[in-house]
Amino acid sequence: MTELTRESMWGTTLRRLRSPAAWSETVDLFAILTAASLPWSTSLAAIFNVLMLVCMVPFLDVRDFLQSLKRPICALPIALFLLALVGTLWSGASWGARFYAVNPTAKLLVLPILIYHFERSSRGHLVFIAFLVSCALLSVMSWLVFFHPALTLKPDEPNSRGIFVKNYIDQSQEFTLCAVALAFPIVKLLQQRRVWLAALLGAIALSFFVNMAVVVISRTALVTVPIMLAVFGLLHLKWRSVLIIFAALAALAALAWQTSSKLHTTIETFSVQYELYKDKGIPTSIGLRLEFWRKSLGFFAEAPLVGHGTGSTRGLFEQAATGGPYKASSEVIGNPHNQTLNVAVQWGVVGIIILYAMWAVHLLLFRGDDLANWIGLLVVVQNVFTSLFNSHLFDFHEGWMYVLGVGVAGGMVLNSRRNGPSPGEARS
Repeated sequence: MTELTRESMWGTTLRRLRSPAAWSETVDLFAILTAASLPWSTSLAAIFNVLMLVCMVPFLDVRDFLQSLKRPICALPIALFLLALVGTLWSGASWGARFYAVNPTAKLLVLPILIYHFERSSRGHLVFIAFLVSCALLSVMSWLVFFHPALTLKPDEPNSRGIFVKNYIDQSQEFTLCAVALAFPIVKLLQQRRVWLAALLGAIALSFFVNMAVVVISRTALVTVPIMLAVFGLLHLKWRSVLIIFAALAALAALAWQTSSKLHTTIETFSVQYELYKDKGIPTSIGLRLEFWRKSLGFFAEAPLVGHGTGSTRGLFEQAATGGPYKASSEVIGNPHNQTLNVAVQWGVVGIIILYAMWAVHLLLFRGDDLANWIGLLVVVQNVFTSLFNSHLFDFHEGWMYVLGVGVAGGMVLNSRRNGPSPGEARS
């Protein structure tokens, strides 16, 4: 390599290091890698996320960024984190437990950063494409593990048949989001008479549903899929189309019920597990949730205004544990498996108000009729309803799905509103 060539390469490198556009492209790349790695690895997703944040620093307009944080869509996630941090002051838990309980809320600080960045970037759609492609590949791997269980990396995981990494709840959440999100582009492509591309996306969406019907599905996904589809029908279809599609879905559901023993078994567990808990106090999954909710309501009633403090939940369950033949009542846990109760026990009515206000402003943000609005709305709706049965906003996987989905889609929506529709969008 000649001296002139080396100088040229160094010059190009230095110019890129001094270029805000180059750093912005790098941030986009790490956001894409974060979304692509999330279905497969928590460690990789965390690493790429940190690198993304680091790459934002060199050319961040601090004054403009701080100004953007005043908007409710950004201020409320920060407020929930600050409440968790301040809540350590009146908690009776150990300081280790208090700061450990702050950690799940820290991811909410990334949400305003993503909104700010993708309000200025034109590559937000690549983040969602990366997540979809990654989930599609995971679906293929799920089928391979289903037929060859030795391939799984989670042999000790309950319901591990068809699970390569993570667990069946996370996988069902991913597949549900992707399958329902594809409904919007499919309908738009059909309206534009782009039948082949619509058929391809329809086949991908159907493959997710078939995987969940035959391989493995969580009960939470079973409950939320109809709600998410109903939201799509009400927002984007005429009543006649809604009736036809839901009639077709009902027929497909009936077919799945008759042909899928996995789906049949999953639905039957609702009543079976409830009866075992009610009659014998056996700690079934549903029975434990009912027990956690009953006790959590009692804890909330003891300190309704600001709760018992950050990290106090496990200690409260330890104090309320009872012996005797009813094993469910002796279970101790730090998560009541309901987002509202998780917040209420620790931070009372104040926490509930901030949580619900955040969900509300994020729902109102996505009121338009384009793909970014649809994805953002769907992410919020999924999180709200799955959080009835889990603390999904605070869980790593589902929490990051919310942060990435709302952050990227929110930035895209604000970008579109600021710049106005493109000529092609205006004609469509």
